[in-house]
Amino acid sequence: MRDRLYELLEHDPHPHSLGSRFVRLIVAIIVLDVLAMVLASVPELDARFGGLFTAVKIAAIAVFALEYAARLWSVAGHSLRKLTPLQDRLEYAVSTLGIIDLLAFLAPTIALVIADRSALAVLGVVPFFKLVRYSPAMRSLLAALQAERRTLIGCLVILTGAVLLFASLLYAIEHKIQPDKFGTIPQAMWWAIVTLGTVGYGDVVPVTPLGKMVSVFAIVVGFAMIALPVAIISTAFADEVRRRDFVVTWGMLARVPLFSHLGAAEIADIMRLLRAQTIEQGEVLVRRGDAASSMYFITAGEVEIDLPSQRVRLSDGTFFGEIALLKRTKRSGTVTAMRKTKLLALDAQDFHALIERLPALAAHVRETAQARLADSPEAPKGDLAAGEIALAAQADGQGEDA
Repeated sequence: MRDRLYELLEHDPHPHSLGSRFVRLIVAIIVLDVLAMVLASVPELDARFGGLFTAVKIAAIAVFALEYAARLWSVAGHSLRKLTPLQDRLEYAVSTLGIIDLLAFLAPTIALVIADRSALAVLGVVPFFKLVRYSPAMRSLLAALQAERRTLIGCLVILTGAVLLFASLLYAIEHKIQPDKFGTIPQAMWWAIVTLGTVGYGDVVPVTPLGKMVSVFAIVVGFAMIALPVAIISTAFADEVRRRDFVVTWGMLARVPLFSHLGAAEIADIMRLLRAQTIEQGEVLVRRGDAASSMYFITAGEVEIDLPSQRVRLSDGTFFGEIALLKRTKRSGTVTAMRKTKLLALDAQDFHALIERLPALAAHVRETAQARLADSPEAPKGDLAAGEIALAAQADGQGEDA
């Protein structure tokens, strides 16, 4: 039961599964909890719905506490290292996600106990950070910040140096004329930070011609100070997203029997031929009887395949239609999107052009094709291969008769 609970909490994200429903429930509770905290800061709403907001907060605390206890109990025996159950639980407890899970219910509890609205406003937003566990985008951003931490620290050092430089210059120029604003270097640092940040509040400004000239240079340098870390973070974030998509796509290609024995270079060549496609809920991708010219990989979403004898559904990470790459035949089923679905399509024409350039790949494809066509026309669940193999074999037989 403990292992099943661990799988439910950590590794069961497939659509329509119990794990995916649990994730949606937790995300909904997080959103309601944070929304109740925000609305409670409005006096009129708090006076009218204060009891409801408090009830939502208490219910969320209870759910987050139970989730933390479940994770703490079920994590035993699932460490990458051979540790005792106690060590496994301590490892989770001191991890980043473990600390966030703990603070998600502990911090709001403290705020409710001390009955301080300011504390509740600050600590009540902590549960929002639990979304890091369920949001690939947030995890990618954190990974990008982690990867570029040394570069970002360097930017911070440069910014600190620029603040000190311009604050010292303005102190030397203006401290006798405006002692209340530039009387000390720390006072001048406020002007330097506001100016380099291109905010320009206008509460502290130089009045001498030389001070204004220094301000012009500070403003120009401030543009660079803002642009540098933004460029670093955006580039690192884009690289992290591409890296994640690359790993996902590579994993899908490697699971296809047709490509399972290919080397890294061949799979990389195939990945360059993939084209992205998005279909909306209810949209038909292919119809039974259409000419088969592509195979598809599902990156996100779900489709239903209406075969002559059954209906099956495919979701993230699955594929169908690989026989289209081997034989120009007819589709054996109609494929309809059950929700918005993102696909990667590999056209047979592009694939055949590739194998013409790579003799080793061509030999492997021929060997795999003959093995697949010689097998019983039974395919994995949801794959169109069964019907398409039969149609391909029938077409081959008609060709030989002709």
